[in-house]
Amino acid sequence: MNLVKSSSSRTNQRSILNSMQPFTTITSKVIPLPHNNIDTDQIIPARYLKVTDKDGLVEGLFSGWRYQSDGQLDPEFPLNRAECQQAQILVSGDNFGCGSSREHAPWALVGWGIRAVVSTSFADIFCSNALKNGLLPVSVDSGTHQKIFKQVEADPEMLVTIDLATQTLILPDGNSATFLIDPFSKTCLLEGVDQLGYLLKRETQITNYENANRS
Repeated sequence: MNLVKSSSSRTNQRSILNSMQPFTTITSKVIPLPHNNIDTDQIIPARYLKVTDKDGLVEGLFSGWRYQSDGQLDPEFPLNRAECQQAQILVSGDNFGCGSSREHAPWALVGWGIRAVVSTSFADIFCSNALKNGLLPVSVDSGTHQKIFKQVEADPEMLVTIDLATQTLILPDGNSATFLIDPFSKTCLLEGVDQLGYLLKRETQITNYENANRS
């Protein structure tokens, strides 16, 4: 089976390779969203799924909560608060990303600037889609989870650090928690590539292997 594409295909595919940023260590304010069972339709409502690319999805992110009935931004919703602008870490309630499978959900989150979501648990399909699109799901124990919400309530400017290499989340008081991630997804995030990008970066090795094993 030939895994190496034509040169024209490779040119197009390298745009995908360059679209993801390496995830090493981030230190950021957090966006607290303490709702349990946030499903993919709440993350990005179905009416925004007509697009075939990622343009316009940011507008739809949590649109059922972000906007008031008159269409204006709700100043009380966490994503709209001044201290949450530029934040890269979303901390949600339990079972984040449940519901139907839609890759648009991680697209919208990443498009807004979120690099990691912290929860006690994630829907399996959302977790898989997130990792393929450069979004890190961080599952922590309930004690750490509650501590984050308490600390951000006391200090909305608090910073949390996520170190992917050591798989560690570090709180401002020095307490930390480790999290799990499969080795392949970890490698892709550290390198800033998706599954296709992983292959393209190893194009020479693949070609050499195919040449060596060609009958």
